Amino acid sequence: MITNGFTYVAVLLFMAAVLVSLEKSAKGALAKFFKFIPAVVLCYLISMLLCTFKVWDLAATKPAYSNLKNNLTYAMVFAMLLRCDIRKIIKLGPRMLIGFFSASITIMIGFVIAFLIMKGFIGSDAWMGLGALCGSWLGGSGNMVAVQSALNISEADMGYALVIDSIDYSLWVVFLLWAINLAPKFNKWTKADTTELDAVSSRLADDAKANTKQISFQSLILLIGISFLVSAVGSNIGTWLNKTLPFLDKATWTILFITVLGLCGAVSPLGKTAGSSEVSNLLLYSVICLLASRASLTELTDAPAWIITGFIILAIHGVLMLLICKLLKIDLFTGAVASLANIGGTASAPVLAGSYSGSLVPVGILMALMGYVIGTPFGILTANIMRIFA
Repeated sequence: MITNGFTYVAVLLFMAAVLVSLEKSAKGALAKFFKFIPAVVLCYLISMLLCTFKVWDLAATKPAYSNLKNNLTYAMVFAMLLRCDIRKIIKLGPRMLIGFFSASITIMIGFVIAFLIMKGFIGSDAWMGLGALCGSWLGGSGNMVAVQSALNISEADMGYALVIDSIDYSLWVVFLLWAINLAPKFNKWTKADTTELDAVSSRLADDAKANTKQISFQSLILLIGISFLVSAVGSNIGTWLNKTLPFLDKATWTILFITVLGLCGAVSPLGKTAGSSEVSNLLLYSVICLLASRASLTELTDAPAWIITGFIILAIHGVLMLLICKLLKIDLFTGAVASLANIGGTASAPVLAGSYSGSLVPVGILMALMGYVIGTPFGILTANIMRIFA
């Protein structure tokens, strides 16, 4: 049994490194396996297994966990937001923005209604785990971690959220990839005009080609250094804001402050520094492994009810999106990519966009990046709405 904090962290990072390396080099059946269950999910599940079999002593390694989790989370949020240039997102046009926020709002409604229906089966305190999942399904895994940190959600509830995120999300991706083939019939049904899509795609593709900077040692250490400094300063600012304006706790103030800094950094020269994606992913995997390392699989006895809850959320979201697309004459590409940009993030939205048209991949990326901005605050908002009905 591991009792040394550094060894505990080293084992988690090495495990993540092995899984990511396998995923990147996988071919054949192994590649199909990683497509269904990506490395980030395996990191969580394997960390939970190691915790379940007591590979490390929870009490002895708690100081290392406590000192690293929040600080790495804050650094990750900042690095993640550096990729989100608001000036580029505006170029998506009103229809794309309407589609994206329609998906966001219907997902939030789905969470609240599903909680009301299922709270008798998953517990009245399930609003916390669902709140974390909502952060993920509005933005990404980083937002889920940020909401967990802000609301002090237990690792056990995070485990439930991951089960839904893995199973229900995977099936939703498959469904949307299949549905995109129905675009001509769907667009005829909604009477959508798709002539603006090519123009939007062309502008975004030109912007992406303009940034040809290469990742270097200098860019990586700059991003890591600034992200860590922002985390440290943000934590202190969060403490001060909590004392001055106590209606929000320290963690929430810290994350909101860092979000503002990240958005400002994205439109500055720092936002063009190569490597922000790699740094944020490195921090994300580290935090995911740390979180899962405190959750035992023996606590997941109610997983079936949580999976059903996830399907209820998706069903409500899907039906409401159909109605909105019909009412506002939104095309299938916009509606489907908006849905997956929220629920799947940058990992899957570009894939769906590319399956429709290769030239529209940048649209999927930028729509997914918008989720990083709204995922944390809207996830916290949804969690507190569910809390009212607990």
